[in-house]
Amino acid sequence: MTTAAKTTPPLQVFAQNLGRSLSGDTAIYIYKRLGQALLTLLIASGLCFFICQLAPGDFLDTLKENPKISPEFIEAKRRQLGLDKSWLEQYVFWLWNIVSRGDFGPSMVYNRPVTEMLWERIPATLLIAMSSLIFTWAVGIPLGIMSAVSRNIWVERSLRVISYIGQGFPSFITGLLLLIVAQKLSPLLPVGDMTSIYHNDLNPLGKVLDILWHMILPTIALSITGFAGLQRIMRGELLDVLRQDYIQTARAKGLPESRVIYVHALRNAVNPLITLLGFEFASLLSGAFITEFFFNWPGLGRLILQAVQAQDLYLTMASLMMGAVMLILGNLIADLLLKAVDPRINLSEMN
Repeated sequence: MTTAAKTTPPLQVFAQNLGRSLSGDTAIYIYKRLGQALLTLLIASGLCFFICQLAPGDFLDTLKENPKISPEFIEAKRRQLGLDKSWLEQYVFWLWNIVSRGDFGPSMVYNRPVTEMLWERIPATLLIAMSSLIFTWAVGIPLGIMSAVSRNIWVERSLRVISYIGQGFPSFITGLLLLIVAQKLSPLLPVGDMTSIYHNDLNPLGKVLDILWHMILPTIALSITGFAGLQRIMRGELLDVLRQDYIQTARAKGLPESRVIYVHALRNAVNPLITLLGFEFASLLSGAFITEFFFNWPGLGRLILQAVQAQDLYLTMASLMMGAVMLILGNLIADLLLKAVDPRINLSEMN
């Protein structure tokens, strides 16, 4: 092996593997997965639509409680929204509008296009979700490695206790506790919302820092359970790899312990975690609902919760389909990352 090959930066190696993985058989695999995704989304949309229809009543029931609204207006509204048609006719009409025009229908509560409302809220939700994912992995992976390789019993037990406590706290409990802490430390930490009242008066850098300041508590609340579970999985996988014969052989050759752990062992131990990344990507949307509600974060969570409570059919359907799309994309990204990390993996066997 040449000296240049030995000193190739890890990021460059990863980029080269990723480039090779996006060509040839991998491209065919992506096309197949996208085709399967369309069929999956079609079936999921049908199930979600008819499940929503099983709920008693509809959006117009709330209007009937207002004595100032005439029955004639309600019937006209029912025909306008297509609620006078059968379930099958409503579903076919809704699906055709999506395929032909990319239109998910109007919001019954806000009287605005659903697509327009979602695009307004998606950036805020993706921002908090991605920050939570980065924080989860940045904390969970090092703690898991430390717990697996620690020779200090006290340190290892302390990390296990932290993991148990983190997994035992649901997101809503963590959110409530962090709100109490924020109130006690106010104005050191913001209590809620995405920006301060003086946000528009700040310069561009000040606006970015203001948003990051408001992201601290929601990110922690959304990440507690995730990093605790990731820490335990990382610990178990790394301990299992460290018992393998090739690790003992590497140690017998006199390689430094840090190289044995971070080059040979960690590379194989991290593969199952990459698989979990796809499911975590989708679960962040559901976890963000509670976090956004507690911290008054202007994302999809609050909007979708209000849509479900008001039986806003088209807005609810669009949110359910978005969750399905995130799950499909998350699993596809995880498969491609696995191929980039370990070129020996044959994607055709994963199909």
